[in-house]
Amino acid sequence: MTDIDRKDRKILAELQAEGRLTNTELAERVHLSPTATAERVKRLTRDGYILGYSARLCPEKLGRGMIVFVEIRLERTTDDVFTAFAAAAKANADIMECHMVAGGFDYLVKARVKDMTAYRAFLSDALLTLPGIRETHTYAVMEEIKNSAAIAL
Repeated sequence: MTDIDRKDRKILAELQAEGRLTNTELAERVHLSPTATAERVKRLTRDGYILGYSARLCPEKLGRGMIVFVEIRLERTTDDVFTAFAAAAKANADIMECHMVAGGFDYLVKARVKDMTAYRAFLSDALLTLPGIRETHTYAVMEEIKNSAAIAL
């Protein structure tokens, strides 16, 4: 990957804040010509700094207002169990994030569901059926203080 300069970082910051900017609007904000801006965006995308664009949706309006974090401890920590668990977690649409972690448990899962009833169904019908699970601990979110995918630049 190539090194990025201050202009590249400014482009990334602007796109991260508002991904629907036109190239002309972006060029004005970063004080470059539209052609130079477009070339930089192409390079930043090609080099893997920009992974894609998406819309942020309202979870409450879509019946997914409750967030739960679940600590998962596996029965065995072997490659075959890790592989099977990871594949099953990736295939589950309720799971938004799944991270293998170091410490007192093996995975941390973030899921969005409608309510506690939906969570109980998710736990019994989906989560506990994942391969190799020995134990889970759930933390239901009472209030979302900050939710950002922004990376500090």
